[in-house]
Amino acid sequence: MNLNQVTIYSKFPVETVEFFEKLGLRRIVDSLPRYARLECPDGESTLSVHIGENISSNNGITLYFECEELDEKVAELRALGLSFDEEPTDREWFGREAYLSDPNNNKICLFYAGENRKNPPWRVK
Repeated sequence: MNLNQVTIYSKFPVETVEFFEKLGLRRIVDSLPRYARLECPDGESTLSVHIGENISSNNGITLYFECEELDEKVAELRALGLSFDEEPTDREWFGREAYLSDPNNNKICLFYAGENRKNPPWRVK
């Protein structure tokens, strides 16, 4: 099994798509303002944005996007006008993370953990 896609329901679908395009995702289906699907620049995963009305923020979900050159990516996104809730920070679990929010207030984490992403020292054998 492979994670194919994640769908975000949004009151602001156009702004949400533009936000993820700034992150580097590429639009592959465009039926805005109702729906759009974006493709990650690496791998096979996609992200859909679908218009929704009764959306509650603080849904307890964080979307993680891996970036090998994390600090450079953060600087690039800042130059595009995005602001970060938390600057790139080394973590005790052997990764480096930076956080920002999409137009729907969903938490987005840009991170790099190298080999530790799937193989941390505490991985189940």
